[in-house]
Amino acid sequence: MLEFWASLFFIALAEMGDKTQLIALSFATRYKPLKVLAGVFIATLAVHLFSVIIGEKTSVLIPFYYLKILIGISFIGFGIWTLKGDTCDEGKISNIRRTGPVMTVALAFFLAELGDKTQLATISLAAEYHSFWAVWIGSTLGMVMADGIAIVVGVVAGRKLPERMIQWVSAGIFILFGFAMTVEAVLK
Repeated sequence: MLEFWASLFFIALAEMGDKTQLIALSFATRYKPLKVLAGVFIATLAVHLFSVIIGEKTSVLIPFYYLKILIGISFIGFGIWTLKGDTCDEGKISNIRRTGPVMTVALAFFLAELGDKTQLATISLAAEYHSFWAVWIGSTLGMVMADGIAIVVGVVAGRKLPERMIQWVSAGIFILFGFAMTVEAVLK
């Protein structure tokens, strides 16, 4: 159960202020919220499925001691990446609008998520926990929850969250956990 909650928490945290969250907010100003959420869910299921498979295969190939250090360092990297921030490229979004709202959102999300910090964090979590279903479902729900917040904001408020504050808090949590995980691995 820890695997599920950790995956949900870390992926929701990683998604705060991420470019895919900005994409969800942007789509929510154009399409019905449930269609945007459905597209986010479809894309996230697919991307995180591949991420969990990659994470579990990696953990078999790399000894746990080194993997733990690598995961800790990657979490620190995610924190720094979060501070750097992401942008939403409207040009890329407008090029795939011909497929209907749900598929447009799903395609945009899928493409934007490839190589993104939430995908890499999911790979790290799968390598750490070796719990396919818990990490896949937890990371997917964490992503959908975080993007659901963006959809609500896009529909109701129509203005931006205090992105810089969210970035600093998210980055701090990632760096703290990454540092603790790395130190724990080295001291054992």
